[in-house]
Amino acid sequence: MKKYSSDPSSSGHETQSDVVIVRYGELALKSAGIRNWYEKILMTNIAAMLDSRGIPYSQIRREWGRIFIETVDARAAEAAADVFGVVSTSPALSTEPTLESVSAVCAALAKDLVLEGESFAIRARRSGTHSFSSADIGRVCGDAVWSTLEKEGKHPRVDLSSPDKEIFVEMRQNLAYVYLRTFKGVGGLPLGTQGSMVVLMSGGLDSPVAAWLMMRRGVTIIPVYCNNSPYAENAARERAFDCIRQLQKWAPGHQFKTYEIPHGPNLRAFIDLCSRKNTCLLCKRMMYREAYEVMKKEGASGIITGSSLGQVASQTAANMYAEIYQLAIPIYHPLIAFDKTEIIDIARKIGTYDISSRPAGTCTAVPERPEIGANYDLIVHEERKMDIDTMVSNAMKAAKVIKL
Repeated sequence: MKKYSSDPSSSGHETQSDVVIVRYGELALKSAGIRNWYEKILMTNIAAMLDSRGIPYSQIRREWGRIFIETVDARAAEAAADVFGVVSTSPALSTEPTLESVSAVCAALAKDLVLEGESFAIRARRSGTHSFSSADIGRVCGDAVWSTLEKEGKHPRVDLSSPDKEIFVEMRQNLAYVYLRTFKGVGGLPLGTQGSMVVLMSGGLDSPVAAWLMMRRGVTIIPVYCNNSPYAENAARERAFDCIRQLQKWAPGHQFKTYEIPHGPNLRAFIDLCSRKNTCLLCKRMMYREAYEVMKKEGASGIITGSSLGQVASQTAANMYAEIYQLAIPIYHPLIAFDKTEIIDIARKIGTYDISSRPAGTCTAVPERPEIGANYDLIVHEERKMDIDTMVSNAMKAAKVIKL
């Protein structure tokens, strides 16, 4: 999986660790009961991510404000950072919560970490009840590092503002942790805490990013691919399914249930019976109706689209109003205010950009001059020319559940 996070802030120094510290953000703001539930889901999701990558661990446990993965596998910190709800992770060495123990670990790490002529700093924090302060931790550990480096024949310097190397100490009630690097997590909320939603998946750049952003807010997705054949090439179908497979890598333990709905017959009716310029608007409204049927069947609570205001002709404010007029359907547009560059940046980070960029032809049902400023009730009048309910029913009868 491609990393969503930026390069971790680190010294580039690799060292043995026996635990990974996992930090979360928004969860800490929840009430006690909700927080407890969210933490349990987050721990389950972390375990699923580690299992999916074949990373061994002996235990995943939690304390107030932290989750700990007991493992010596160096890959665990980066894997956990890819779990929705995780703010950051650090591979660490655990030791007794005493000044003597943490200073000894800091000194041992400093031998290979701090080079001749480099400066260092101890970054200390504590929680629980201790007879010493965070400043005491920094002073004692700093003295131990200084003495060790001098014995190595080096000339150490302390720089608390902009050091060359940093050693972090987190002193807790039962154990202390010393670490050198931190991986930025994807943040958000644990997947599965906000129910499920249907996502209209086209395989282009936008819909996978929209789906990922909602997953980041804790939503489990149900992908729906409306197959426009014979107006679209099979390459478009494969591209959409490959995007779904890539998104699945972000959601181990939450197997997607993907629907494929034949949409070509409905497009044929729109082309034959309605004003040609309205084909795309009619198409989107029909997709909403089909997705709504899936939503009801699966007990989901909304429909996700990749629409971005003004990005293409069909996504003007007037058209988006016409698309939902008289449709009592909960629709979410997470990309509504994103520009294309922002969407591309996220697509690259989550691993869907290369897939979505593959050539797949264009939908030949798109009119040469599509409507860009529809009156809000225009399409309702067009739909009266057809038996919409029957069209939806026929499409759903032919729908298939795809295992990817």
